[in-house]
Amino acid sequence: MRERFLKVMRRKEEGYVPFEFGLCPSLIEEFKKRTGSTDAGADYAKYYDFPVRGVRPAHLVKENRFLKYYKGQEGVEIDLEWGAGKTRGSVAHFEKNVFPMKDFTSLEEFKAYPYPDPIKDYGWAGLPDKIKAVRDAGLATHSRPLSIFETAWDMRGMEIMLMDFALNEELANYHLDRVTRVCAAMAGEYAKAGTDVLKLGDDVATQLDMMMSPGVWRSYLKPRLKAVVEAAKKIKPDILVFYHGDGNMRKIIPDLIEVGIDIINPVQPECMDPYEIKKEFGKDVSFWGALGTQTTMPFGTPEQVKETCNKLIKELGKGGGFLLGPTHMLEPEVPWKNVEAYIETVKEHNKEQG
Repeated sequence: MRERFLKVMRRKEEGYVPFEFGLCPSLIEEFKKRTGSTDAGADYAKYYDFPVRGVRPAHLVKENRFLKYYKGQEGVEIDLEWGAGKTRGSVAHFEKNVFPMKDFTSLEEFKAYPYPDPIKDYGWAGLPDKIKAVRDAGLATHSRPLSIFETAWDMRGMEIMLMDFALNEELANYHLDRVTRVCAAMAGEYAKAGTDVLKLGDDVATQLDMMMSPGVWRSYLKPRLKAVVEAAKKIKPDILVFYHGDGNMRKIIPDLIEVGIDIINPVQPECMDPYEIKKEFGKDVSFWGALGTQTTMPFGTPEQVKETCNKLIKELGKGGGFLLGPTHMLEPEVPWKNVEAYIETVKEHNKEQG
């Protein structure tokens, strides 16, 4: 299955259409109830036979280096890698962000911040064995997602980060450089270990247009994204680089192709026409997603889900280069019958293909 998946994503085989999806906690419970799964981890990827699995090194740091940035704040869960904070929200499984760098005004404060060490903080030595175990099972591997802009604003705050782009270029560039340095080193380690797909991504668009002008994106983020891609491909030239970006990012798709992105996700149909995107860019890049999670999956009937899936398979699957998946984790309002309709449609298609 691994070789077939890789051929399809390299646009060297058509017919077979891989699939993969994520479930929110309430749908994981529904999965357990429907399938009788007693697996504590609810491994639906194994149950539904996804062709690709995520791998990551262990994070070795147990000490909280960020407490001084949260003085007087209670109930904050602090990420031990980057120091970003979260508090539990009141809706479903989402959280509220708390930003340790929100009050920084000087370069010295950024320089004093304990950014992660991309080598020492992680158990890279054990990653090749994890990859081999997945590969021996006939499956492909992908890395954990690495982000530049999202990681940066997760510490700084999105509004402040965007203002830094306009008003504090020195601070913005230093902060982004530190994040990029970590991401590039980690990309290289994933490549050394033999990962098949390097996952990168940043949400830089709304559903109407880019969150920032394409010019600002090209100034601050494009060269740094290129550096991360090159760090991996220099070591493993055949690694597939996946880029996730929600919203209408059509204006930068040519740039993504230029810097070496091989797969674009999620191709959100509520704001980009996946059929037009395939026609315009399908010779140069593959697609992962395209099944609407704001429309078809939560609000369609099972018949409409099947109809949409069949059309996507027919059109986006031409020439290969397509994994059919929801454009986001499936949320609580998605009826289980629609999940079943999606899975059945892809499996029936692939059975016919042999």
